[in-house]
Amino acid sequence: MLTFLDYVAFGLLGLLPIANPLTSATVLLALTSRYPVAERNRQINRATIYVIIVLLICFYAGNAVISGFGISIPGLRVAGGLIVSYIGFGMLFPPARAAEDEVQVEMASHDAPTAKLPDIAFIPLTMPCTTGPGTIAFIISASSSIPDGHLTPMVHAVVAAIVLLFALVFWLCMRGATPIMKWLGETGIDALARIMGFLLVCIGVQFVINGVHELLQAWGVVAA
Repeated sequence: MLTFLDYVAFGLLGLLPIANPLTSATVLLALTSRYPVAERNRQINRATIYVIIVLLICFYAGNAVISGFGISIPGLRVAGGLIVSYIGFGMLFPPARAAEDEVQVEMASHDAPTAKLPDIAFIPLTMPCTTGPGTIAFIISASSSIPDGHLTPMVHAVVAAIVLLFALVFWLCMRGATPIMKWLGETGIDALARIMGFLLVCIGVQFVINGVHELLQAWGVVAA
């Protein structure tokens, strides 16, 4: 039992800083300021399910998937960085809207909240905000360290426990964003969206830099 708890604690402590559910919570605040509470909670529940599925797929089939498509970890980092940067630019420089358009959007969100509001549960909440290139690379690296044929019941139990505990932390962080949204108000949410957009651009650029650096290392252009 102590060995099991040690493995779970080690995996969870390694996963949390990389996946960083608090980042996803701030993105949720920025993107759902006009969502009804019920629809926002539905997006959170779906995102939590998606996170569980993606984490399990990455562990059990990640190596096979990226190898089958000829995708390298540096390529994964560069692609994820571009996506993160694109989302960040959209939050940093939102399209200008007239006051009349804002009123119409507000009325539409009350009349048909689930029909016209965009679905953000998978993109960007699940990918790339939570299960981004860093998270995927971490999980695939962890699964690669286990020799073939050594997926014992203990390993399966540890993986299940880590995934479920992380999903619980993710869900709590996302649901905690709702009272924060009410406290900040529309002006605070707009300011937070721009700050978060800038940070996402920086994170995305750093992902690209890391991916290019790893690629150059593989080619022997630069030293490790």
